[in-house]
Amino acid sequence: MKNSSSVRPRSRTALALLTSGVLAASGVALLTGTAHAAETLGDSAAQSGRYFGTAIEPGYFGEQPYVNTLNQEFNSVVAENNMKWETTEPAQGQFDFSGGDQVVGHAENQGMQVRGHTLVWHSQLAQWAQQLTGDALNQAMVDHINGVAGHYQGQIASWDVVNEAFDEDGTRRDDSHFQQQLGDGYIEEAFRTAEAADPNAQLCYNDYNTDGINAKSNGVYDMVADFKARGVPIDCVGFQTHLSTDTDLSTYQQNLQRFADLGVDVHITELDVGGSGTAQADVYRAVTESCLAVARCKGITVWGITDAYSWRAEETPLLYDGNYQKKEAYGAVLDALNSASTSSR
Repeated sequence: MKNSSSVRPRSRTALALLTSGVLAASGVALLTGTAHAAETLGDSAAQSGRYFGTAIEPGYFGEQPYVNTLNQEFNSVVAENNMKWETTEPAQGQFDFSGGDQVVGHAENQGMQVRGHTLVWHSQLAQWAQQLTGDALNQAMVDHINGVAGHYQGQIASWDVVNEAFDEDGTRRDDSHFQQQLGDGYIEEAFRTAEAADPNAQLCYNDYNTDGINAKSNGVYDMVADFKARGVPIDCVGFQTHLSTDTDLSTYQQNLQRFADLGVDVHITELDVGGSGTAQADVYRAVTESCLAVARCKGITVWGITDAYSWRAEETPLLYDGNYQKKEAYGAVLDALNSASTSSR
């Protein structure tokens, strides 16, 4: 199995740790209680060994506030669209990694980790693949995973191998072309193929509306328990966490913990919260604190940097407004991350 990805502290944090070690080794007494809180999301998350990331679109790299905010605040990225099937293999056997390579290249230049999203998903599936049936579709899926995961081998911390395969009642979704043509077994085959293609990456199942204990999360839980019992290579579960200010989070932490107890890591993979002000900030804080309370919660990814480019723009769901100003929710998250690192000292 793969090792959980570790987050390399960014420059300010790394310098502080190095200085402390040198002083301690030389016999200089260190004063306690004088540490300064980290000033960015990535640095504050790294203090507890976690990442704080964002979904990005390389088409916005020409916008300086976008790049400045990305580089300053985050230590992990995921391609919002540039690693999905319709983009990476628009024609059978003809791969286009240009957008994904921009994401990975920028991340490597900035010392960020990369999450891969996504290898197999019924949506944003190339038109040609939607026409395939039976064995031809199965072979195309295997070839696609080998092509994409193989191209990025060693560069991806964790892959969303299969995305959104369950219906709200906890059964496999019947509007998935893969489910219709291949049945339940395609998920296991996707994970086994991904392990061979990129053996050092963590392999995740990712879904939405699994934000607490409900029929859908129960279905995912049963699949993960079965996979672990049979040795299917699944390392982590992603909880997308697209929320609003009235979402019931009463079992959110409990749900994360029960998956962790199966022996998988958990990731909050696409966080956004429709709303504004204190109500929005409170939800962001609750989600962050839930992750911090679960040892195997490895990090949080928000689904975009600024409200201006959010897929839910009219709901203003992100940590920065359309003018790249920090919102109240930003402060709530930063405070929660720093409070956790302070309490663990």
